[in-house]
Amino acid sequence: MTAPAVPQDLGATTVAVRDGWDPAVERRARASQSFWTAVVGVPAIFSVLRLGVEAGGELQTTLLLVANVGPVNLLAGFLTTAARLLSTGLVAVFALGAVLRVSVERMPPTVRRPLFVRWADLTPAWFVLASFLTALVTWQLLYLPLLLPAFVAAFQLTPARLHEHVVPRTLIVVALLGGYGWLLAPTLVDAWQQRELLVLALLVAPPLLALAVTGPLPGAVIRPLASVTEAAVLAMLVWAALPVITTPVLPLTVTTVESSPGVTEDVRGHVVTVDDVNMVLLQERGGVRYVPVDDVRAQVLCPSEEELPRHRLRIRDYHVEDSLLEGLGRRVRPVHRTDAACRAVR
Repeated sequence: MTAPAVPQDLGATTVAVRDGWDPAVERRARASQSFWTAVVGVPAIFSVLRLGVEAGGELQTTLLLVANVGPVNLLAGFLTTAARLLSTGLVAVFALGAVLRVSVERMPPTVRRPLFVRWADLTPAWFVLASFLTALVTWQLLYLPLLLPAFVAAFQLTPARLHEHVVPRTLIVVALLGGYGWLLAPTLVDAWQQRELLVLALLVAPPLLALAVTGPLPGAVIRPLASVTEAAVLAMLVWAALPVITTPVLPLTVTTVESSPGVTEDVRGHVVTVDDVNMVLLQERGGVRYVPVDDVRAQVLCPSEEELPRHRLRIRDYHVEDSLLEGLGRRVRPVHRTDAACRAVR
């Protein structure tokens, strides 16, 4: 009876298994930690930056806002204005990660998987679906068609999965594109008449791109494409984050104050807090003003310049710059005319 062969050279892999340490498990743990750190940490950092920007970079004003803007209000304000940004980053990561994943699977197992692929592998399907639902209700209608190729890429919904035979599959695709065209036909005509070429491209191109976006990609372009897309997504988020950081945390108002007997003054700014003695206003042009409560004669809520529409297009009675939530909200409670004081005070 012969003794079983004993390997003379254990190698790195054998030593790792013997010591109970698996490099693949450690890499997955690191990727999971970095992903959830980004998801949780980015909103917290943005919230602090928003207070500093709104305070005009002044330390005492920042401390005043920190003392009076509670964490719940700050988080609610961030989610209201930045949910669109956060969902955009997640949708981009999941869509690109899925396309790169099916491409890497055809390469040798020794090839290191890109960062987005590792993130996509570690993310549960319910979280991916929740990210798309958040984008669906928070993105402007103008950009909603971009969700079609992103959703198809993230879940790898190739046309072949619609039907096993070519003819029924083609009929289904034609019917889907026909329904999409019927839904947007009036908007496309108006956009053409108004020479809104960018709007036309955003509404027409995504459904066509969805037909051929699932991959796999050629092996030669996977590594450079992964690096370029990771840098591009980061740059896009930084560019899109600037308006979010500069968006006020507090509502914009015009307060009518009786500065002297019989003389009134309109103060445009944000209400920080109100007590029995003073109303604290963060003026739009800078500085904090304490107004005695007894001197306040009127106050109106004003829209910011970013809320004013730039396009004169609608999709089935919904403005293209509204999200689904905003559009439904305007149906429940239509927007009233802007008060004259908001236009007069600058």
